[in-house]
Amino acid sequence: MSHMPSRTSTAIGCTLLVIALGVGVTSCGSDGNPLSAAPYDAADQIAFNGPSGDGRKADPDKPLEVTTEDSDGRITDVTARDAAGRYVAGELSADGTRWHSTSPLAANARYTVRVSTEDEDGAPGRKVLTFDTSRPTTKRLTVTFGPKAGKYGVGQPITAELNRPVKDKKQRATVESALKVDSIPAVKGAWHWVDDKKLHYRPAEYWPTQATVHAHSNLEGIKIGDRLRGGKAKPLTITTGDRVIAVTDAATHQMTVYKNGEVIREIPVTTGKPGYDTRNGVKVVLAKEGTVRMTSASIGASDFYDLTVHHSVRVTNSGEYVHAAPWSTGSQGYANVSHGCTGMSTANAAWFYDTISEGDLVEVVNSGGDTMAPFGNGFGDWNLPWKKWRVGSALVGDTPDGPSPAERARLRPQSV
Repeated sequence: MSHMPSRTSTAIGCTLLVIALGVGVTSCGSDGNPLSAAPYDAADQIAFNGPSGDGRKADPDKPLEVTTEDSDGRITDVTARDAAGRYVAGELSADGTRWHSTSPLAANARYTVRVSTEDEDGAPGRKVLTFDTSRPTTKRLTVTFGPKAGKYGVGQPITAELNRPVKDKKQRATVESALKVDSIPAVKGAWHWVDDKKLHYRPAEYWPTQATVHAHSNLEGIKIGDRLRGGKAKPLTITTGDRVIAVTDAATHQMTVYKNGEVIREIPVTTGKPGYDTRNGVKVVLAKEGTVRMTSASIGASDFYDLTVHHSVRVTNSGEYVHAAPWSTGSQGYANVSHGCTGMSTANAAWFYDTISEGDLVEVVNSGGDTMAPFGNGFGDWNLPWKKWRVGSALVGDTPDGPSPAERARLRPQSV
């Protein structure tokens, strides 16, 4: 039979515990510990610079500020986010008397601010504030992502076209921080400002095969400049296929086509003759155009030609293609006789056309031509080494290469 302790023995035990713990402990329960109490309403301890009347809205151009009015208390934590889940960055003073936002607010948004405090005895307090920001009276910066949704090769960059120029570095950083690109599987990548209205995004290496890449913007309503705020942007999702790379050696007059690292075909070719040398470097396939009329006038050639060309795959905006060239089969594999394009037999061109996809990679080596420019004539993005690519970012251009903040947060401490 179990023995139930009497109320007298419990009281004695409690008395002994009080004596053992010393003066100030008045109970065997948790009521004596101020940290165990439910947070009290700290409304009378804090001041907030937001709107106080019904129907009033905060100016999104002004930072948030929360201060304590209790000389013996302090603020321990502040979180502020809008209805879309976007957090507002902020700083809390070392003495806990003031918190202020350090990132811009969105216009025409509802915010919830949660303030945690503690009084002189360490008891926790809490206050939840809500407010709306007013509609902007400024211009909107809209973003259009590219390419179109679909399936592409592993070399396809993501593009962002702005409707207005952004020149200031701080404003560029605000824009860039709101343009998000995520992939499955995840890879390290960065934006590069091509000019004041255009950005390109690419990973350090080519995209993984069979990946899903999603681009979206958190810029809507965010202040960029004195009279400029972010507008809406339609998100974009693309997928990648196999890793197809066609490497043309202009010195040996051979193209080697690789699929996922394995050679799948070797093709005799001819490239640009002296004065019309094919550009060296990596080019992303822009389009499969099929039958194209090519004339000497289109490239300013001195010798006249006007040809209907089949199985044409465009790799530059200025008119460089990989295509069928039945008129030069005697030179293919032996000499460079074209006006800059890469020519091959009709049978090989038909196979290449069926094998290659937009976003796949065509690389030329050992040509007498210049290297493909990174921008302005198609996608030469991969001709910039990763270190130089990062320099074009307003966010990471001045920082050493390494894990992203999200990656650093996941890293475990190493033993010493």
